[in-house]
Amino acid sequence: MTGERDLRALLSGMRPELNEGRYVFTTVAGRIPDGLRPVVTVAEPEGTTLVLRQEAADRAGLAYGYVAGWITLRVHSALDAVGLTAAVAAELATAGLSCNVVAGFHHDHLFVPYDAADAALRRLVALADRS
Repeated sequence: MTGERDLRALLSGMRPELNEGRYVFTTVAGRIPDGLRPVVTVAEPEGTTLVLRQEAADRAGLAYGYVAGWITLRVHSALDAVGLTAAVAAELATAGLSCNVVAGFHHDHLFVPYDAADAALRRLVALADRS
């Protein structure tokens, strides 16, 4: 289960999918509060970053600023593949869209501005079609 490494195959087969919901980035000191199920956690010296549904952050009283849509690239990319993140980020950058990328074992996940998530998805589908 090593995943795809060929950039052309990665791009043409990425099959981007917009997950339902609004997601936010927040941070907590120490452990993750009970009842939260973040989709991403990152341990940093300053605190633990959590990416979770906006309504969960609201219920927990957690502060956030950036509200994102979550796009999953359905291609199984190898963790040592070269160029996928750069190509995707460049495509979205040409449209003026920010993109926060998180690599999972099987897939890459993109967090883009919520209000532009549909536009980002269309750009990624077009990139896949061109590849």
